[in-house]
Amino acid sequence: MVILQTHRGRPSRQQILEQVDLGVSDLARAGGLPVPAENEAIWRDIWYEEAHASTAIEGNTLILKEVRALLDEGRSVGNKELREYLEVQAYANAARWVYAQARTPEESVPDGVLLTLTELRHIHALAVGPVWELFPPDGLDPAEGPGSFRRHDIAQFPDGMVPPPFTQVHAAITDWLDALGSDRAATHPIVRIAAAHGEFERIHPFRDGNGRVGRLILNLLLVRSGYPPAVLRNKIRTAYLKALRRSDAGDQGPLTEIVARAVKESLDRFLLPSLAGPTRLLPLSALALDARGARALRAAVERGRLRAVKGDGDRWLSTREWVDAYRSTRRIGRPPKADGVRPA
Repeated sequence: MVILQTHRGRPSRQQILEQVDLGVSDLARAGGLPVPAENEAIWRDIWYEEAHASTAIEGNTLILKEVRALLDEGRSVGNKELREYLEVQAYANAARWVYAQARTPEESVPDGVLLTLTELRHIHALAVGPVWELFPPDGLDPAEGPGSFRRHDIAQFPDGMVPPPFTQVHAAITDWLDALGSDRAATHPIVRIAAAHGEFERIHPFRDGNGRVGRLILNLLLVRSGYPPAVLRNKIRTAYLKALRRSDAGDQGPLTEIVARAVKESLDRFLLPSLAGPTRLLPLSALALDARGARALRAAVERGRLRAVKGDGDRWLSTREWVDAYRSTRRIGRPPKADGVRPA
């Protein structure tokens, strides 16, 4: 294995994939990816974030606090249009179904099939059905309803990409589904899953909702492969759309990196800190709120102020107890300056 960089700076694409592999190993030592029934709290936090982030990419204006109120209490907090609340609720229902498919890497997918055509149609129906009942797309053909493929051609996108004619959609999706189950050992799972996401968006099989459904499918493929969902946030929307266009042109690298970074964030933010407990060794990235906080912790290790040990991949590992002890000794008598370290 390539040794991860020990200097400061943005890790390379390959290094991010290696860090994800190490994070999955850490997760395995903490008991593996739990199914929602085993740890509802972890999945609920991811659920809020994904429902907010994925719909925001499509222009939904609900903020995270409003999303939480809607999903927890069914309350329409704020003064937004009914359509926006329906979009978030429908997406959340689809995401909940996706999460129920989670499994560990050791578990086999039934019949070796990561996704079926029936499941693809079901996800689309969950994600758009409640919205289209009241707000159908303009000029919707009855044959293009929730779960059905489009019956018209899509004009060229501004960047030049042209989805296939509607007469070729069924064949294109069939080939795409077949490809999901082939050559699994030949490439890193996240490389393969990111490429599949890009190809789905290129096909654009539905009348509307392809972006939301594509990200739900991305996460279905991840959780069925033993990875946590990837929360693609609105702040990276421009980079994400550019990466999709690069994927259309055959360059899968940028999209792979975006997906890998999002998976690593889910490992560090939602899973490892919650599953490991206060005394289990974790990478510094799982003990901080963000990259800046992880750098601050690393600096504390290098100065001998934070107890840590060297782990696989040249990573520094510490524990929640050791980080709390370090924090308690900082700037005694004054509130500590925010440095991205996750509060106790």
